[in-house]
Amino acid sequence: MPVVYVALGSNLAHPRRQLARAVVELARLPRTHVVAVSPNYVTAALGTSDPQPDYVNAVAALRTLLSPRALLARLHGIERRHGRRRGARNAARTLDLDLLLYERRRIVVAHLWVPHPRMHERAFVLRPLADVAPAAVIPGRGLARQRLCAARGQRVTRTRTHHLA
Repeated sequence: MPVVYVALGSNLAHPRRQLARAVVELARLPRTHVVAVSPNYVTAALGTSDPQPDYVNAVAALRTLLSPRALLARLHGIERRHGRRRGARNAARTLDLDLLLYERRRIVVAHLWVPHPRMHERAFVLRPLADVAPAAVIPGRGLARQRLCAARGQRVTRTRTHHLA
């Protein structure tokens, strides 16, 4: 079964609970198994001039037989069930699920870019990804954990509680 990595993030409506419930829903996807989930990390919102609450972020490793498009559609469905409304870029959100990596494939089709186009710049993705997959490679960018140096100025603080807290 292919291994894929999904970023989870929330900064509204009890973010830790949003992530914990999302992990449960990921585990219920057809032909999919959750292999590992990183600890939660608290991070500042990036790319916005408007004040926002901090985010809680994590990464889940999955094994799935769902195609990349089918998986993305399921991720968007989970977001909608959590009250996610797509609007302004980098706006606060109840739940954000991003398909980061699908094996070592590169996919660029309408509304689906794998690897995620900005993941190599984001400590809130790279730090938890390194926890669940220390040898993860971002196609065209190299080892994910080595990209952390470039994102060193971004605040990423591991929480004391695991993803289910």
